Amino acid sequence: MTVRLTVRPVRMIRSVLAAAVGAALVGTALVTPVAAAGATPRPPSEHERTQQALEAAVAEGVPGALAQAARAGHRVWNGEAGVADRTTGRERRPEDRFRVGSITKTFVATVVLQLEAEGRLSLDDTVERWLPGLVRGNGNDGRAITLRQLLNHSSGLYSYTEDPGFSEKVFGPGFFEHRYDTYTPRELVRLAMGHRPNFAPGTGWQYSNTNFTLAGLVIEKATGRPYGSEVERRILRPLGLRGTSVPGVRPWLPGPSGRAYSTLVGPQPSHTIHDVTELNPSAAGSAGEMISTTGDLNRFYRVLLGGRLLPKAQLKKMTTTLSTGEDAPNLRYGLGLMAVKLSCGKEVWGHGGGIHGSSSGAVVTRDGGHALAMNFNSDWVGDTAAVMEAEFC
Repeated sequence: MTVRLTVRPVRMIRSVLAAAVGAALVGTALVTPVAAAGATPRPPSEHERTQQALEAAVAEGVPGALAQAARAGHRVWNGEAGVADRTTGRERRPEDRFRVGSITKTFVATVVLQLEAEGRLSLDDTVERWLPGLVRGNGNDGRAITLRQLLNHSSGLYSYTEDPGFSEKVFGPGFFEHRYDTYTPRELVRLAMGHRPNFAPGTGWQYSNTNFTLAGLVIEKATGRPYGSEVERRILRPLGLRGTSVPGVRPWLPGPSGRAYSTLVGPQPSHTIHDVTELNPSAAGSAGEMISTTGDLNRFYRVLLGGRLLPKAQLKKMTTTLSTGEDAPNLRYGLGLMAVKLSCGKEVWGHGGGIHGSSSGAVVTRDGGHALAMNFNSDWVGDTAAVMEAEFC
């Protein structure tokens, strides 16, 4: 999820984030009457432009759009438009859960940095040290790649989600036959090892889901527990993020939730909208399997940027960024975290995430004082960047 913060249809965690602020940030990436209902009363104009952006997304074809804004000293605002379920007409609700795709990466990077703060690993450790022999072949060499390079996407490793055979089964015509298939992280890494790297480690930048598949395996090796258990133990339970989960191989969305819609991808553009709510998210794993809510995402990013999950030294490392290239001059990437400069000059930090039938984004100001999280229950249409611009500019 090249980096454009735009969304490439249902490439799951295949695109870099999933939604974008122009060429700027968030979201990777979906008509029924617009329902602009907010569970929390809002002033008539404070978030009017944000609500209008949600309604515009629905007018473009997104079945349902959902957002929450949280700001120090202000009431939480919830905005919705469209429907959560095209069959029943049920509207989206602030408490709805949805797949967050690559937003998972920020949770994973946070755990790695906590382990560094505890002296259990170093960002300068090589992949080979933790996962001997796994990253080898076709010019790939785990002895030359550091954990830091995994987290900031400067490893050069090919993204397994771009493998043609995998793509056809997971994102294309084979989806319905393979939607419940289970993939192990090592299987996904081996897919990537079938391809040559994009560049030598540390000499460029390219988003690759393989990086965070490996990061999840490093967490498991360092702690003796699956990465998801560490995310739950270190982040979800302490912060009370009860709407957030690491599903593993469970194919269903826990309630309350709506449906997820996709046109999938294939040799010819498809105009058929499919219900893709159920799928085995092991194809995404530690690169993008998590489920959450807008409220939980806002809390997580506010606490993280507010300095309550990481010591100062680790938060500084997380927010030390690299250029993502000329195509996205206003986007820089840290360690599982992006910095985006909006059209009005404001800078926000966060991540986007796209997976079948779901395009999400979550961003916060550097001081943690103003946050926005959103979701479209689609992956082929809609501009999450416009929602962010409306909220912050």
